[in-house]
Amino acid sequence: MPIRRLERLIDPFRNMPDTQPPASIWRFYAYFLREVRGVLFALLVVGLIAALIEVSLFSFLGRIVDLAKGAPDGQFFARHQNELLWMAAVALLLRPLFFGLHDVLLHQVINPNLANLIRWQNHRYLLQQSLSFFQNDFAGRIAQRIMQTGFSLRDSAVHALDALWHVIIYAISALILFAEADWRLMIPLILWIAGYIAALAFFTPRVKARSVVATEARSRLMGRIVDGYTNITTLKLFAHTRHEEHYARDAMASHTDKMRMAGRMVSAMDVTITAMNGALIAGTTGLALWLWNQGLVSTGAIALTTGLVIRINNMSGWIMWVVNGIFENVGQVQDGMKTIAVPRNVVDRPDAQALRIARGEVQFEDVGFHYGKGAGVIEHVNLTVQPGEKIGLVGPSGAGKSTLVNLLLRLYDVETGRILVDGHDVAGVTQESLRAQIGMVTQDTSLLHRSIRENLLYGKPDSTDADLREALRRARADDFIDELVDGNGHRGLDALVGERGVKLSGGQRQRIAIARVLLKDAPILILDEATSALDSEVEAAIQESLEALMEGKTVIAIAHRLSTIARMDRLVVLDDGHIVETGTHAELLARGGLYARLWAHQTGGFVGVD
Repeated sequence: MPIRRLERLIDPFRNMPDTQPPASIWRFYAYFLREVRGVLFALLVVGLIAALIEVSLFSFLGRIVDLAKGAPDGQFFARHQNELLWMAAVALLLRPLFFGLHDVLLHQVINPNLANLIRWQNHRYLLQQSLSFFQNDFAGRIAQRIMQTGFSLRDSAVHALDALWHVIIYAISALILFAEADWRLMIPLILWIAGYIAALAFFTPRVKARSVVATEARSRLMGRIVDGYTNITTLKLFAHTRHEEHYARDAMASHTDKMRMAGRMVSAMDVTITAMNGALIAGTTGLALWLWNQGLVSTGAIALTTGLVIRINNMSGWIMWVVNGIFENVGQVQDGMKTIAVPRNVVDRPDAQALRIARGEVQFEDVGFHYGKGAGVIEHVNLTVQPGEKIGLVGPSGAGKSTLVNLLLRLYDVETGRILVDGHDVAGVTQESLRAQIGMVTQDTSLLHRSIRENLLYGKPDSTDADLREALRRARADDFIDELVDGNGHRGLDALVGERGVKLSGGQRQRIAIARVLLKDAPILILDEATSALDSEVEAAIQESLEALMEGKTVIAIAHRLSTIARMDRLVVLDDGHIVETGTHAELLARGGLYARLWAHQTGGFVGVD
């Protein structure tokens, strides 16, 4: 089978059921490893044969010594050529073949594919986590746990397989070969095996426990560093570089202490195993020499036993580090599971259907939502937005305007009541189809760290460059696009915008976001401070385009500059999670209630932000 076919035995992107990974560590391992069990079994078999070949070489060494001692001068090769040719074939052909096959399976089949298979499936699962999931953790720590879990799970599984076979094959083979020479040669090895198992039983759980603590400290350190880099502008503006240094230093010092504690246990294990290995070499070699001196074993037996125990000595040191690495990796997998093996808060029902909007009616029926606090935020909201109607949501900060919109988008599930779109409960349709029917421009526009073109194509993936240019023109963004140049020399639509769009001004980001929604052309439109980042001149310039965008659509607009939504068909005034007023701008002013007070108090077109 060609190497390229072998390399494709594991498909990292195979279709798998979209289910939550198990929260138990061993079931978590089994969940992913069962997908590559055939390749792992092949690695196990090849490793078994390779280990047997390796042991056979030590048997050949003892055999050669005995043959050389007993052959008359000049007749060694003539008498034993067939046996020597077989030994040469094993060393020159079979050993490279199986060790090479082992390396191909390990380095070309498993290593490149298995870690990415785990990462891909975990990434797909986390992409559909609720908004609150991402709001409650550092983005950098989530990404780091995705990356480390795939690597650590793969390495611990593969190393466990290799160590298992080497321990079993070398121990059993050595005992058999020693017994063939003289049963008493088995005694030091049996004692060593018992001591080695006892040492591993004592040290392994302690190394694992301290590795888990060290991994948690490293994850905490990573989160703090990434948080600082992500908010570097705030650090610079408030001139708190020293404060940030101490913030990271505390986490780094904690990580250093935890690593030292783990290192102490590893050092103790290393010294213990090294002392036991010295006793094995001295005991086995001394016993073999005594038996030879008594005429009970041959010279070849000395070569065999000495060579094999030295090999076991070297192997035991390797296994010790492998075992330490295995449990360090298990600790990292456990740390990653805190992020990965978490149930989703917002999920599609098993019978969820794709939403098809014909009219665009939106109904809030006795909706309540409290972010799990039991009270507050949204209480008993009843509101119907007719197809094609344009309403403005008004109210002081914390009134619940943005929360109401987030519930419509099903970024959160309502706690009481229900929300209907064209008579369909949003809880009973797929999230993807619901959000595909709603266009939204937010007050805090952040763009993907990709090109202008890629950001715009999120609105309509099959758009042509002509479509993109038209949307940019309608959003009054065409005047600066062609002037953009990124650090790699890409221009215009191909220019990268930086993380969250930091290379653009707030107004430029907002206009690109408006162009993206123009391309999407969804039947329901939400404007959450859609022009908040624009100066008055630019806002006036694109107001006509926004009105064209709103034509024929159901529109829900939030604005703190009340003048921007005064011309809506109807204004809905929220206060403390309740609807307290509804009517046109003129009607609400005449009523002299909360809206009239907000209008009167507003200075410079601004009130507090939600």
